Amino acid sequence: MDLKLKTEHFNSENHITISGSKSESNRLLILQQLYPDLQIENLSDSDDTHHLQEALFSDMTIADIGHAGTAMRFLTAYFATQEGVTKTLKGSERMHNRPIQILVDALRDLGANIEYVEKEGYPPLKISGKKLTKDKVSINGNVSSQYISALMLIAPSLEKGLEIELVGKITSVPYINMTLQLLHQLKIEAKFKGQTIKIKPKSNVKKQMIVVESDWSSASYFYSIIALSKVGASVKLSAYKKDSLQGDNCLSEIYKHFGVATTFVENSILLIKEREHNSAVLSQNLKNAPDIAQTIAVTCFGLGIACDLSGLHTLKIKETDRLEALHKELTKLGAEISISNETLHLKSSSKIKNNIQITTYNDHRMAMAFAPLALKVPIEILKADVVTKSYRNFWKDMLCVGIQNVTIK
Repeated sequence: MDLKLKTEHFNSENHITISGSKSESNRLLILQQLYPDLQIENLSDSDDTHHLQEALFSDMTIADIGHAGTAMRFLTAYFATQEGVTKTLKGSERMHNRPIQILVDALRDLGANIEYVEKEGYPPLKISGKKLTKDKVSINGNVSSQYISALMLIAPSLEKGLEIELVGKITSVPYINMTLQLLHQLKIEAKFKGQTIKIKPKSNVKKQMIVVESDWSSASYFYSIIALSKVGASVKLSAYKKDSLQGDNCLSEIYKHFGVATTFVENSILLIKEREHNSAVLSQNLKNAPDIAQTIAVTCFGLGIACDLSGLHTLKIKETDRLEALHKELTKLGAEISISNETLHLKSSSKIKNNIQITTYNDHRMAMAFAPLALKVPIEILKADVVTKSYRNFWKDMLCVGIQNVTIK
């Protein structure tokens, strides 16, 4: 589905309800399998979470998780611990080119039986579950935090628990802390100090309900919309917590640069464009929140201001090489942009080319990050239905705030 977007007027003072965080939901679903007395409310409606659930609840020996990187990593660790269960995990073509060797090596060090079905170091994987008895493992700290979280999630189910040594510089710390805090909510003893994570074994947990906070990454697109709107524009989003576990809640601070204020009202956030944006260069290290890099880069371009973004090395192994994708699509729109393996530099500009077709590269965040530009110029989003990976109601919610979308193919 290809969409043409345009905006005649912004519908202010809308109240949008966003589904649960994909990151929290996927972690909790793994924990629920290990501790069935755990109940979950406000699960994410994303494709990633649906794929994860299907793999967990299906008796089939082969599970296809599509583009769901989180599901691939968490399920690899989970099925490695399931004695007597054999499961082959496969995915999309892109998934079969996303590295997983670091996690597989760590699990093998613990005694796991995992085979590469095709290419060494990449999915598909054939996993023969068994009892893992070792209780210490090392893994690089500068890789995707999902590898580390995958090990943390299975740790309390192991006979002796697990001690994880993180080697070198540690990135995406908020996502490690999210996993840690969810373990704490289940009264599991877990500590993260220095370069070491220690998690004690726990055979069962008390019956309890955990309500998943709405996804802050999804909120980023509304931050962008308000930033690109006139002073006075506002939108309310539910359901959010001031003491969020999600690293992307740094949006509330970053978007002050663009004149956007965030007010917490009960379980919602109210976004208001209080003033014009700061025209100074935005310099931001996003190593702890890389998923909002695309949104921020597009916001800066839409406002005609420069930005220097760093800490982006993990973007190259996402659904697409997001740095390359941003470079290509922003250039098409008239931007002057340069990238390295972990940085993005955008020069200030005053003109945006209209009716440009944005290629999405099977990446949900490419479609959603560029949508707010419709407040400035008509724009086309190719294969726009890719948004279901994380946000099924995205285009419906865009209509609510005044971004019209017409199917052109």
